[in-house]
Amino acid sequence: MDGEVPVNLKKVLVLAVVALVLFLLITRPEESAGAVQTVLGWLRDGAESIITFVRSLFGTATPINQ
Repeated sequence: MDGEVPVNLKKVLVLAVVALVLFLLITRPEESAGAVQTVLGWLRDGAESIITFVRSLFGTATPINQ
């Protein structure tokens, strides 16, 4: 029985997050689009930083798109 409580709690939390995301997408589409663009920008910047780091390890530290 003790092992089932966290699984049920996890399901409830996942459903709550999905419901909140859907609610925000429907009620505030412009703000949601802005948030998605911001997150994608962070991911792009992080990926570029990782690529730069790996290139510097192997001695080919040429900038990306610059």
